Amino acid sequence: MIAKLTGTIDEIGTDNIVLDVQGVGYLVFCSSRTIAAISGVGDGATIYTEMQVSETDMRLMGFASGSERDWFRLLISVQGVGGKVALAILSALEPGEISRAIAMGDKAMVSRANGVGPKLALRIVNELKDKVGGIATDPIVGGGAVHAPSSNSADAVSALQNLGFKPADASAAVAAADSEVGEGATLDALVRLALKKAAR
Repeated sequence: MIAKLTGTIDEIGTDNIVLDVQGVGYLVFCSSRTIAAISGVGDGATIYTEMQVSETDMRLMGFASGSERDWFRLLISVQGVGGKVALAILSALEPGEISRAIAMGDKAMVSRANGVGPKLALRIVNELKDKVGGIATDPIVGGGAVHAPSSNSADAVSALQNLGFKPADASAAVAAADSEVGEGATLDALVRLALKKAAR
C-alpha cells in the first residue's frame, strides 16, 4: 500500500492533483483544504495517501497531514460514508471542527458538507463519538488544531453527567476545558474548569 508520496506537482484540479514522482504521475484526489495547503504547479510536495479499491474503481486519496488521513479513515468507517463524502466533510470542516462537532453531538455542523444530509450527519456523530479520542489533529491543514483529549477526559465527562449534565453538554464542556489546560492536568482541575465552562 502507498502511504506517502513525495514529488513535484504537475497539475492541480478542483478535487485532485497530479504528483510526479520520479517520472511517474500519480492522480491523487484531495479535499479542498489539502489543495489549498500545497504550493503551486512545479513545486515539491509530500502527500499522505490512502488507497481506495472497489469492484469498479481504484483511487488514491491524498492529504496534507497524517491527522487528516486519520480522520478520513474514521469517516469512511461509518456506514454510508464513501471516499467522496469523506473528502467533502474534510473540505467543509477542519479536523478540530469535526472533533468538536462530534463531542457536542452537533449534526448541523457536519451536515454543512456537500452530500451529507441530517440522517447521515447524525449517524456520523453517533458512531464516532467513542472513537475520536485517539486522533490528534495538527495545524498543517486549515490551522484549526486541537490536541487529542487527555486521559482524564472520559472520567471528567462521567463526573459532569453524575452532576446532572446532559452527555452532549458534558462532552462539550470537557472538550473546551481540556484544550485550555493541556496534557498533564489532574482530573480535579479538568472537572473544575469544565464546570466553569458549562456555567457560561
